[in-house]
Amino acid sequence: MRILIVGGARSGKSRYAERLALESGKETVYIATGWAGDEEMSARIARHREQRPQAWLTVEEPCALAKALQTHAAVNRCLIVDCLTLWLANLLEQGDGRFQQERGALLDTLPSLPGTLCLVSNEVGLGIVPINPLARRFVDEAGWLHQDLAQLCERVVWIAAGLPQILKET
Repeated sequence: MRILIVGGARSGKSRYAERLALESGKETVYIATGWAGDEEMSARIARHREQRPQAWLTVEEPCALAKALQTHAAVNRCLIVDCLTLWLANLLEQGDGRFQQERGALLDTLPSLPGTLCLVSNEVGLGIVPINPLARRFVDEAGWLHQDLAQLCERVVWIAAGLPQILKET
């Protein structure tokens, strides 16, 4: 089961994914894509680590997501990827070649993964068109990624104000 969970910042996406993992009763692996590039992000990562159940394995992987998924996916596991927009930003900084390679690897890998997978991502395309070319590219790429993932996932959930809205269920 692949679940794409999208919504705005602080909408409750991660909390929802974590609840699904706990309810699954499966061993949980939390794949964190953020990296501590400054003090504020270091503090944020530390807070997130403290809030997670101790039994969960945390894997920090800012770029090679498909490889991390292949390594840790199993029938008896629930994987949480938090979050795809940080992963996307990390890859765009690496250059177009690396970005295209990793994006393709993720899309190719998803259909064959065993177990449960919760993909958390920010919906960033609801505002005005950014004036900065890199910001426009980020918004475009996030939108295209979400569309491609929605096709591959059995469930797509929109979170607003902590309330899940099922957009797709197959």
